[in-house]
Amino acid sequence: MTLDFTPNEWFVQSVGIDIAKSTFTACICMSNVCESQLSEVVTFNNSKQGFNQLLKWARKEAIKGFPLRFLMEATGVYYESLAYHLYKLKQTVYVVLANKVHDYAKYEGIKTKTDDVDARVIARMGCANRNLYAWEPPAPIYRELKQLTRTCASLKKIRVALCNQLEAVTHAEEMLPSIIKYYERAITNIDKQIEQIQIEIRKKVEEDAILHAKIKRIAAIKGLTEDTITAIVAETNGFAFITSRKQLASYAGLDVQAHASGQQDPKRHISKRGNVHVRNILYMPALVAARFEQPMRIMYERINERNPTAKKIGVTAIMRKMLLLIYTLWKNGEEYDANKIKLQYKKEVAC
Repeated sequence: MTLDFTPNEWFVQSVGIDIAKSTFTACICMSNVCESQLSEVVTFNNSKQGFNQLLKWARKEAIKGFPLRFLMEATGVYYESLAYHLYKLKQTVYVVLANKVHDYAKYEGIKTKTDDVDARVIARMGCANRNLYAWEPPAPIYRELKQLTRTCASLKKIRVALCNQLEAVTHAEEMLPSIIKYYERAITNIDKQIEQIQIEIRKKVEEDAILHAKIKRIAAIKGLTEDTITAIVAETNGFAFITSRKQLASYAGLDVQAHASGQQDPKRHISKRGNVHVRNILYMPALVAARFEQPMRIMYERINERNPTAKKIGVTAIMRKMLLLIYTLWKNGEEYDANKIKLQYKKEVAC
């Protein structure tokens, strides 16, 4: 690509990639801070052949002698194959949360959302944000645990759906007995699969003495089991790339956002743009902690006094509090002490 300006010491070139299930679009942004230029947007297949074509195209379009970075959204599991492929070829890869891309687009005043527009936005973001942390594959233990815990969670959802359907058919008029047996048999099979996966998860954790000890120590918090903490650390890669509580809250979609209109008080709510698996994992533990963990219960009650008609606000605040507490104990290697928890609930309320 021919540049309309001369690269200087601040020159950066970034490949922005918007990934879908079958294809992905890419665009290169080249910037001197004050000047920037975008390439055309190109679509590739989300396959190994497409990955190689992307790299060939990017090297052809990029300015020789300057480093090239690849930036993409963490879109489910669709980004993983490309990220791994580029990493193995010693390319600099950055993976950012969708909410960060959304915030950047909003800051730039971009409201249109298409694959081409998203690729351009991500490319420009890669040039504008020079403090990104390079992506690295998660440690094998965390990658394996994530696969197992997510599969277990999916099977539990299927089990709930089957139980609800079984409840319905048992109340139906003249339902064939064989139908009821089919549902019962399916539920039994899923129970066996869930049990087998849980055994495999615990076995993998116990094989790593340090990991097991850290998980066991944090499980002293009422509402948190070793299985719950295992799922959290699997989703966060053992908090390896989390550098602050604020970043973690954003990663989980538990960061608070405010929307103000005219003279009305701003309405606050969590972004829900982060890792939905983390939020799902924490929901039931938060309900338990709100009843039986004294500092959490006090916090929950105070929040409900302020929001008597929206008790979910209190539960969400407890979810956020528990996640940040797990992070602090994990990073500092501390024992849980309920007496040391400072109930700064005004900062923790996600409303």
